[in-house]
Amino acid sequence: MEHGTDMDRPRLPWWRTPGGVAAIGFALVAEFYVLREHWGHALGLLPYLVLLACPLMHLLMPHHHHGHRDVAGGASPDVSSRS
Repeated sequence: MEHGTDMDRPRLPWWRTPGGVAAIGFALVAEFYVLREHWGHALGLLPYLVLLACPLMHLLMPHHHHGHRDVAGGASPDVSSRS
């Protein structure tokens, strides 16, 4: 009878491990206390964080520049019937 090895089990992401859950919990508690004491400063930074999110989204999101074409490369019926 063979016993399964560690390679047989799927590996969990770090945030689902007990250490990851504890680290996320500590980070959330720390964030709560920091924001509670510095709420005015955090709200002052909010417009800059929104502006910073735009270039980060463009860098990190996948780029699909397919337009309205089908697999063969021709125009789709919706686009060609609009003339």
